[in-house]
Amino acid sequence: MTRFRIDLQDLLFGLFLVAIAAGTLVATRNLTVGHAADMGPGYMPRVVALTLMGFGLFFTGRGLWHARRGIAAVQVRPLLAILASVGVFALTAERLGLAIASVVTVILASFATREGRLVETVAFAVLLAGAAVLLFVKLLGLPIPIWPR
Repeated sequence: MTRFRIDLQDLLFGLFLVAIAAGTLVATRNLTVGHAADMGPGYMPRVVALTLMGFGLFFTGRGLWHARRGIAAVQVRPLLAILASVGVFALTAERLGLAIASVVTVILASFATREGRLVETVAFAVLLAGAAVLLFVKLLGLPIPIWPR
């Protein structure tokens, strides 16, 4: 005889996602949706909400029909490195410009793992900063400073 066990963490996470998605669908009910070729203001919020609801239903189902699995302990180093990198980017993007802020952000985020190498990290940071400048400033034309003023 098999025992019916519930993975409470997956179940609660799935129900949380479903609740957020349902709240979004209710909040955007008066916005016009349109269609893919002519999107209204409610199109993307509803697409994202329905996708989120799908993930929520998946996790809810998995929580109901799978045995509980343990979660790895929270690692402080990656958590702090990622939070610091996002915070530094938010605080320095306007003052230092997109290029320098992006490089600093990637270097700070690399401290989340012990496997990173400085030369590879700096090369990736410069490449990513160049791609960000090309995409956001040159292609999309956003008024973001590239360099410090």
